[in-house]
Formats: sequence, structure tokens, C-alpha cells
Amino acid sequence: MSSLKDRVALITGAAGGIGRETALLFAEQGAQVLCVDIQIEAAEKTAEDINEAGGTAAALRADISVAADCEQMVAEAERQFGKLNVMFNNAGIMHSDDGTSQDTSEATWDLTMNINLKGVFLGCKYGIPALQRAGGGSIINTASFVAHLGAATPQVAYTASKGGVLALTRELAVIHARENIRVNALCPGPLRTELLMKFLDTEEKKQRRLVHIPMGRFGEAKEMAQAALFLASDASSYVTGSEFLVDGGITAAYVTPE
Repeated sequence: MSSLKDRVALITGAAGGIGRETALLFAEQGAQVLCVDIQIEAAEKTAEDINEAGGTAAALRADISVAADCEQMVAEAERQFGKLNVMFNNAGIMHSDDGTSQDTSEATWDLTMNINLKGVFLGCKYGIPALQRAGGGSIINTASFVAHLGAATPQVAYTASKGGVLALTRELAVIHARENIRVNALCPGPLRTELLMKFLDTEEKKQRRLVHIPMGRFGEAKEMAQAALFLASDASSYVTGSEFLVDGGITAAYVTPE
């Protein structure tokens, strides 16, 4: 039996990377999926691929830093599919001008916070009432391993935004635990995705990351999709407020237990 049969999932950042792979996997596992992204043509391609494979999906353009867009995307999921069970707040950016506190402009900081942190807040703000109407469900917020340890290549706005996602996730998990709503953070390690490879744009930068990863390789978006599936499904029914590290061992190598 498919683990997401009769579930409706909304995935932001579904145009590529983790979002696209998760949309494909969730649909394969029986979910109806609303593929949301600001890059609508690529999001439509994700939905098209799902439908051609025999699944059920639709696409919608939304800027997750805008409240009205987030309200609309949740309403659209309920309108098209009748309910919302899984909210995957996955969309995010890693700005090429993000660096040290001295190097990073206020504009880069604000843009990063608006998308990576405010976007998750807005997704939860409008998604949680929909989950309440459905009788409960699962929220997954994409954070990062850098929320646990400093990045070897400076990216202060990104790191701070992902730390905020962890704190927000914990708070919401506690608030809604008695409502059959689980809220967890997915913390990927360094991945071979366009987002990171555009940031690590030299071989030197890539090696500076790889040398720290015990498994010796970048992760794949498909591996993050499998982790998201666990958090979305009943397999993780007693898991809430967690920081699910899927990072090739990098955090274990550098974080000392308390």
C-alpha cells in the first residue's frame, strides 16, 4: 500500500532540486501534489511529469515571501484536491553575494530572510489552519546542517535564516502537538543541486566542503526526498519538533554532544 495514499501535499520549490524529487516521490506514493514555485514553467513540468506517470498533480506560481501568494496556494490545494495533509515548506535561496557580515549587503540579508525564513512562517501561517480542517497532518520545513555548525564557506544570511527555521519549527511543533499536527525540520547536508553548485562555483570551494563530509561525497536531492517521505508519512507518527539531519555525517564529525 502506498504510504501517502489519499493524502494531499503542497510542496514549495517544486521546480527543481529537493522540491521536484519530493513531488515525484510523493505522487508515486499516492499523494495528490500541488507543485508551487516562482518559476512556474519548471513547476508545470514537474506536475506534467507526475500526471504522465499516472499520478495527480497541479502547478501554481507563488512568491513565498508574499502573504497573499501563500494564502492563495493553500486555498488552491484545498480547492483542487479538497484538503491539505502535508505542507512541505522547502523553497529557499542561497545568494551568491552572501558572505561574511562585512561582505553581505543589507539587501542580500533581507532577501534571504524574506524567502528562507519569512516564507516558511507564511507557509505555516496559512497551512496550519488547512491541516486543522483536515484533522491533522505533517509540516516539513527545510532547514540545513549549517544551522548546527558554521559553514566553511561564509554565508551568514543563509546560515542565520536556517537557524531561524529550526527555532520556528520547534515552537510550532510544541504549540500544535495536541492537534495531530507534526512539525519537523529537514536538515540536508551539502547536496549536488544547482542551488549549492552555483554557490560553490570553483573546485576549491567544492573541495573545502567535501573534505569535511565523512561519506566523502555530496548528497543527492533524491535522498532528501526519501527523508521527506518518512516525515510526511505515518512511519514518523511519533516524530515532531525534530531536526532530521541527512548530511553524510558532517554534523556528527564536528558537533560535540552536550
